[in-house]
Amino acid sequence: MELSNNSSKGKLFISGIIPFAFLVILILYIFGPGSDLLDFGIPLPEITIEKVDFVDSEIQVTVRNTGPIPVEVVMADVNDRIRAAAVEPDGFLERFETTLVRIPYEWNLAQPYIIGITIEDGTRFEKEIEAAAPALEPSFDLVIFFAVIGTYVGIIPVMIGLLWLPFIKRISKQKYHFFLALTIGLLFFLAIDSIEEAIDVSDESLAGIFNGTLLVATVIVLSFLGLYYFGDKLVKKADSLKITKPVAIALMISIGIGIHNFGEGLAIGAAIGIGSIAFSTFLIVGFALHNTTEGIAIAAPMSRGKLMLGKLAAMGLIAGSPAIFGAWVGGFVYSPFTSVIFLAIGAGAIFQVIVVIMKWIREEGDKNLSSAAVVSGFAVGMLVMYLTSILV
Repeated sequence: MELSNNSSKGKLFISGIIPFAFLVILILYIFGPGSDLLDFGIPLPEITIEKVDFVDSEIQVTVRNTGPIPVEVVMADVNDRIRAAAVEPDGFLERFETTLVRIPYEWNLAQPYIIGITIEDGTRFEKEIEAAAPALEPSFDLVIFFAVIGTYVGIIPVMIGLLWLPFIKRISKQKYHFFLALTIGLLFFLAIDSIEEAIDVSDESLAGIFNGTLLVATVIVLSFLGLYYFGDKLVKKADSLKITKPVAIALMISIGIGIHNFGEGLAIGAAIGIGSIAFSTFLIVGFALHNTTEGIAIAAPMSRGKLMLGKLAAMGLIAGSPAIFGAWVGGFVYSPFTSVIFLAIGAGAIFQVIVVIMKWIREEGDKNLSSAAVVSGFAVGMLVMYLTSILV
């Protein structure tokens, strides 16, 4: 009997492996002997100018080969005038490889520039810089500066929003459902905002080969599924972990908001990094007002349990402090790809939290999520976030 079972398992394994084996053989054939059969058309080269840094008497350009064939960088120009340039480590780039093009140039602050890079077949690629600004170099003062900015944007506003807790704690069940639905509205707006920002960054700064929109969608789904699994386990094991269900839900909300605030920190750090001081100040004030409402999202679920100031403060730090780290990354080592990934993860995390809160409202008695309190709460949450977003 045992021998028969082992034989059945072996047959099952083989039947599952056979299609993959044929697929591997097909791919090897296409890239091997069969490559001549598919050798038609002319593959076009493509490079992406990922980053332009303005340093003392020099413009540094980071270039990546995002095309299907190897290329060689042979020439650089500034405002259509050819300039001597050094290429490090060298100009020959395999697919996805990067190189640094250093152009000696006495640039002027706040002046627009068009940086051109030409490859061996004469194809030229360019990137327009609206206003030149010196590249930020890491220093202790700048680290402290970005930490202060992140605190203003992330931690303090969230903590202010948490002050709503005593008020929410004293209201009726129907009004409590209103605030839970308000939380859903706030979070839903944040998720849409993250998606929009991620797509904008991918359209403006990512090469087409990365399929920015599909990348965003994929990361959102994977983030949602992973965090949903983790969150479900956390809520179910709340008792064994010595935390209440409201605290577990508030923790998931804090994590979702924290990932979102990391993306906001990236935007502020990058704005300061490219010299957009007015723009970054605008962002700081707008995000500070915007993020005050995030404290309400954390306070709402915790209002139905015992008041725990230590846990409440910890939730605020989890939600707000990532803005500091985001500002550091955005200011010193900003990467469009990283920005897109974290914004998409934030959106997926927030959608997961929304599902958890909706399930909780249903468990509290509103099975269809159609009461006046829930509908009006969701609408008010969206409206509040929209009005504060006007300042961002």
